[in-house]
Parts: sequence; structure tokens; C-alpha cells
Amino acid sequence: MKRAMTAVAAALVCITATLSAQAPPNFAGKWTLVVDPNAAPAGGGRGMGGIGQSATIVQDATTLTITRTTPVGEFTSTYKLDGTESKNTMNMGGNAVDLLSKAKWEGSKLTVATTMNIGGNTVETSMVMALDPDGNLSVETTRPDFQGGGGPVTTKATYKKS
Repeated sequence: MKRAMTAVAAALVCITATLSAQAPPNFAGKWTLVVDPNAAPAGGGRGMGGIGQSATIVQDATTLTITRTTPVGEFTSTYKLDGTESKNTMNMGGNAVDLLSKAKWEGSKLTVATTMNIGGNTVETSMVMALDPDGNLSVETTRPDFQGGGGPVTTKATYKKS
């Protein structure tokens, strides 16, 4: 009986260690864009990587809310972390555009896939967020090439916690 209890206790320790090792990272905090002097300008005043020049992120077990501060204003988006659709609205050129997003964890990375309708055209973007080994926020954004150059455009940015 004592051996069985020891085996059960050891199994519980292993399960708990495995579950805590797989816990998603917490992106909460205020983040500021680290400007790469070698990078081309991102355009649109939104910063490279899609979250803006600075951002405040609030995260709990079910949602992630990003309030972006950019030269053209402040934008807030909330994403459900369970993979179900989230709806946010952004003002683009005086028109309200609905952004439909699905966020899902892929290991320690959060991928947010967003679809929007602009002028009758469906536009899809993705944003992948992760913490680098130094604790900085790494954001990789992929979007269509709006200048008509063909394939998708991917930008990468690093943000330091303020």
C-alpha cells in the first residue's frame, strides 16, 4: 500500500510539473517598440510587427487585450484565447471595418489569425507573439502586399517591457 501511495504521489508530481511547463506565457504589461535602425519603415504609423509604437497588454486565462498607441491614435483589440472568434472594429479612412480574429496557442507562441473585408475584398493577416530568451516580446505579422508586389509581407518587431 505504501508503494502504491508513493507511486501515485510521484505520478502527481510529474503531471503537475508537465502542466506547469506547458502553461502559456503571460504577455501582460506595457511594451515599447525597439527601433531597428536597419529596418525599412513599416508605414501606416502602426509600428513594425503590428502592435504599434507602444502597447499595454492585459491578459487573463480567457482573453488578451492589446491597447496600441500609434502616431495616428489609440486602438484596443480583445482576443479570446480559446480559439473562438473575437470581433473588433477599427476605423480605416472614416469607415468602420470589422476584424474577425481567432487566437490559439501553439506551444509558447500565440497566433492570431484575422480576416476583414476592405472595399469588398477579403484580407487575411496573422500575428505571432512570443517572449524571447531575454523576456522581450517578439511579434511577427504577415499581411498581403498592398502595393501590389505579389506575395505576403512579413514584418518582425521586438518590444521591451517598460
